[in-house]
Amino acid sequence: MWGNTEHFMSLWRAMKPVICKVHGFAVGGGSDIALCCDMVYMSETARIGYMSSRVWGCPSTAMWVYRLGAEKAKRMLFTGDQISGREAADLGLVLKAVTDAELDDEVEAMAARLASVPINQLAMQKMVINRAVEATGLAGTQQLATLLDGISRHTPEGQNFKKRVEVVGWKQAVRERDEGTFDWTRDEPISESE
Repeated sequence: MWGNTEHFMSLWRAMKPVICKVHGFAVGGGSDIALCCDMVYMSETARIGYMSSRVWGCPSTAMWVYRLGAEKAKRMLFTGDQISGREAADLGLVLKAVTDAELDDEVEAMAARLASVPINQLAMQKMVINRAVEATGLAGTQQLATLLDGISRHTPEGQNFKKRVEVVGWKQAVRERDEGTFDWTRDEPISESE
């Protein structure tokens, strides 16, 4: 998994600015990819989330906390909820959310604006900003998150999720995970009377 984290972070380390355009889903590892970019534009109806934080995963790049701060990151990762592009922009997770029809033009306008700045200037600004974030302990946080991502799959609850996938199939197990209708500790559906 560390190799995946390093690949995701290659977007962060690229000397040129990286703009992400999300017009569908940026979930799980897709959210890691998006959040490692310098700027994220989303369609208002696009979705972003890390649902496996409910059981069987931890976002290895830890970019949720660096983009949102502790409390809002906890809100997202404790619940594993998906949110719309509009909600993501309102939370400050992404730079901007626009209609589907405006998305391409917005991204192209920003790319054109950046292209009017010498690449050495962009690189220097990116280096300073990234270094400020990295000085807060990003590398250590990512190492811990990557280890916990692996461990999460081997907890009793993670093993119960894996068994459930084998019994009812991936889609059903994921639906139960995301809707909160299965108790992964007890390894049984949550009854409606609870």
